[in-house]
Formats: sequence, C-alpha cells, structure tokens
Amino acid sequence: MLILALESSGLVASAALVSEDKVIGEYTSNFKKTHSQTLLPMMDAVLKLTGIDIKEIDAVAVSGGPGSFTGLRIGSATAKGMGLALDVPIINVPTLEAIAYNACGTEGVVCPLMDARRNQGYTGVYEFEGDTIRTIIEQQALPVEEIISRVNALGRKVIYLGDGVPVYRDIIEKSTAVPYLIAPMHMSVQRAGTLGALAVQYYKAGRVETAAEHHPDYLRPSQAEREYAEKHEK
Repeated sequence: MLILALESSGLVASAALVSEDKVIGEYTSNFKKTHSQTLLPMMDAVLKLTGIDIKEIDAVAVSGGPGSFTGLRIGSATAKGMGLALDVPIINVPTLEAIAYNACGTEGVVCPLMDARRNQGYTGVYEFEGDTIRTIIEQQALPVEEIISRVNALGRKVIYLGDGVPVYRDIIEKSTAVPYLIAPMHMSVQRAGTLGALAVQYYKAGRVETAAEHHPDYLRPSQAEREYAEKHEK
C-alpha cells in the first residue's frame, strides 16, 4: 500500500508518501506562501527524493476540511486531478481529526482548534483507544467561549492544538476549568505525514471515494456567500 497525502487546509502546506507501516517521505512548509505555489512542487520533490514512480500510488489522501476555503479548493483540485489521472481512490480525511491525530495515544481528550475568524473556531473533540481515534464532539464551527464550555463539561484533561490556539490563547487560559496542556509546536499544526498515517486506517476500512465523488467540507458558507446573503436579506 502506498498513499500520497496532501495537506493545504491552513497556513501549512505539506505532502507525504506513506506505506502501511512508515512515513517514507514528507515535505512541510509553514512560511505563508500560497499553496498554489508550494503544493505541487512539494509533491514532486517527495516523489523525486524517494525515487518512487507516481504510478505506484494506490490512493491519494487529502485534508477534506474545514479550513481555508482557498487552501481546501487547491488541495481538493489537486487530489481529484491525481485520482482521475492515476485511476485511484481519494481518501477524504477530516482536517480536525488529522490535527488531533498528532496527539495519538494521549490520555484525556484532544481539542484541535483552527481560527475561523469572527471569534469563532473550527473544532471537534477526540479521544484515543490505542491508535484508534474516536469522536466525542463532531467537527463544527463554534464561538470560542462555547468550545471551551463544552470541553469543561467533559470534566477531563484536555490537550489543545491547532493554529487557533495562539490566536485565542488568552481565552483558553482564562476560561478552561479542567487540567489542560497546549501542545508543543511540532505537534500543533497540520502535517501530511500524520494525515497519511490516519488515511491508512481509512483505506483499510474501505472509507474511500472516487475523484468524482470528492468535495471538501467547508462547514460554513464563504465570506462572499455570507455577504451576498446579508445583502439580499435587506
């Protein structure tokens, strides 16, 4: 089994090749360049460095949302193109689940938090049984205060991670009433290697789709769509 994993849902751009039991190669950048500039060159670099022919790939895994609308579209379009060209399935991995998988095996619960702006975050809450991730709260867009309230209601130690943590750190520190830890920087953001490791489980479980079926999950309308709706409600 050989999976090409692509991550472009947030500030990080990342591409990786993973097999059933290891990350073969990974290229990650968190340098604020547009994903249209970085994702394909990264993918090409990983293939060249590992010496693997792209025709050997069995599936393409992609971060399926939520996240940056532009980033998700770039990742989705790239994955769909690869899926069609190679005639391989797409593994659509929820973004927040993939971020949470950075903390695989931890005790307590894991709360990934992505900045959705307007004092909201994309979030979900997860726990682990061995290397299996289980969803406690489905991924959704919520006001940050409500996210923390829901975490507090669980009454369990929590690890926060994701690009929303530094944005809302003051609120987290002020309002979290259970024991908590803020993940270190190497565990806190999206990584294609982590996405690929989780995609292996999806692949084995048959949780795949065709390139034609794939589409990202934005969770909420884009800013342009919201502004259009507000304008026409008046």
